[in-house]
Amino acid sequence: MELLQESESNASQRQATVQQALVPVLVLISLLSFSVYLFGEDASYGPNQIALCIGAAVASAIGWRNGQHWQQIEESIISGVTIALKPILILFSVGLLIGSWILSGTVPTMIYYSLLMLDPSIFYAASCLICGLIALSIGSSWTVAGTVGIALIGAAAGLGLSVEITAGAIISGAYFGDKMSPLSETTNLAPAVAGTDLFSHIGHMVWTTIPSIVLALILYAIIGLSIDTEASASDLAVTMQLINDNFTINPFMLLPVAALLFMAQKKLPPIPTILAGALIGVVLALVFQQSAVLSLAGDTPNIFLGLFKGTWQTLFDGFSLSSGNETLDDLMTRGGMSSMLNTVWLILCAMVFGAVMDHTGLLQCLVNYALSFVHSTGSLIATTIVTCIGANIITSDQYISIVLPGRMYKLEYQNRNLDPKNLSRTLEDAGTMTSPLIPWNTCGAYMAGTLGVATFSYLPYCFFNLICPVVAVIYGFLNFKIAPLVTELPLASQQA
Repeated sequence: MELLQESESNASQRQATVQQALVPVLVLISLLSFSVYLFGEDASYGPNQIALCIGAAVASAIGWRNGQHWQQIEESIISGVTIALKPILILFSVGLLIGSWILSGTVPTMIYYSLLMLDPSIFYAASCLICGLIALSIGSSWTVAGTVGIALIGAAAGLGLSVEITAGAIISGAYFGDKMSPLSETTNLAPAVAGTDLFSHIGHMVWTTIPSIVLALILYAIIGLSIDTEASASDLAVTMQLINDNFTINPFMLLPVAALLFMAQKKLPPIPTILAGALIGVVLALVFQQSAVLSLAGDTPNIFLGLFKGTWQTLFDGFSLSSGNETLDDLMTRGGMSSMLNTVWLILCAMVFGAVMDHTGLLQCLVNYALSFVHSTGSLIATTIVTCIGANIITSDQYISIVLPGRMYKLEYQNRNLDPKNLSRTLEDAGTMTSPLIPWNTCGAYMAGTLGVATFSYLPYCFFNLICPVVAVIYGFLNFKIAPLVTELPLASQQA
């Protein structure tokens, strides 16, 4: 009886059309455009969330019109939100980490030593290179941004440099290392989906990745040539003095960073790793930064309660500095779990929209339509890249932007006698690279929330992330470094 009812329900559902699929996408794009126009950098603090919810409502209405029941759509939303729970827990953990590391003097110490070592004229290029090397060794762009990235943003502010360009350099380097590291989740996911092995995938990525990062480093170096080093020197002296006045600075403060990077390199689970780093930061704060902790607590009956209250407040609401220098105060007044609430709100709304688009068949309809434009190797790679970018926009998840196009185009690459490592490389060139460029994507929301720079503000300076997909498209149309599918000959033929 239940099977009969299910069959009748499926028969009553109409197939989604391309025109229907475009409606919620166009509604979303229009509302997001108005959001940015009306609210500027504050668009991600509410307006974008409303736009995503309205887009999800429009997609739900189309699904309902095609015969789907609300209960089914609601279940898909719950399933979509469930996917986002791990990134959300990581975000809250990073909020704790940032607050505790500022309170402990870890971030101020990293900023102080960065100011000593990095010359303003090479700062952007050096930031990109440093983040790239660390991400290559641990395989995590998020960890790099949440540790070294925060310090580099602080150093840029201390030198009077652009935090937007610095954020772009940090993300470029972090994603270069993440993409090329055999320890990275996406670097393992892409070949698994495409049907090739890990090291063939990494070796094939070299051809698009190395030229892209070299071009990015050249652009950062050119920008650095225009920096007024005399003005930066005066800002440097003031910032370093203020840091010394408000925090205890010594190499021992870098212990939490070393511990976290060691645990990340050992591929321990991210949430316990981040929480362990935050705990070490709290211990250092109670030992070395008691005056800073007590200043947050205000009036308390005794020192013990003051230290307890100041630490607790930092963990839930972040650290707050009142040094008299607006730039340094803005930089150090951050962190805490509450600082991630808006980012979590954005991710939840984005996952709702993506889940509805997927369940109602509208996303699949758009992908099938994209396949109709494939007539050559170049157009196939270009279509794969556009699909990955679209998946990042619509589903708001980096992993889905790799898995979905990978499954959809795997057979097409085989039919065109292309080695699956071409597909795996393209998935990374677009899916992995463009994820931090979408404000409501989990990666874009994380980078903006962690670095304190709006996504659309740092986007023009993520040179590596912008160049890599373009290089991939050019290679496709020129048929350059496109590996053909090599089939193994039967044993008898080999012996002959």
